[in-house]
Amino acid sequence: MNTFITPHLITYLFIVCILMIVVGCLLPAHWLPPLPNDKYLHFISYAILSMFTALIAKDIQELLLWQLGLILAGVLIECFQHFIPGRQFCWRDILANTGGVCMIGLGSIFFTFNK
Repeated sequence: MNTFITPHLITYLFIVCILMIVVGCLLPAHWLPPLPNDKYLHFISYAILSMFTALIAKDIQELLLWQLGLILAGVLIECFQHFIPGRQFCWRDILANTGGVCMIGLGSIFFTFNK
């Protein structure tokens, strides 16, 4: 791994991304710009988080636990949105989150841990 890209930097970026996603998902709707289709944003955001977990995990079992944690976090955030003004629970958001996690997770299992 490049000397600039350290495990601490990856962990820091992962935490920053999580905080950005949580804040963005739990802001009242009137504070946000209108989005024509936020499913792409959900997919990409969780794919990025999944990429970080693939870099953090030491083996397949740890990666799968991280991936499961991301999926559960996405479900939990959607449940919390029920209580935020102008926001609502949406199964399609959960599917987009899970799709992003699975795409990167399965790819990293195949390319990283399958040697």
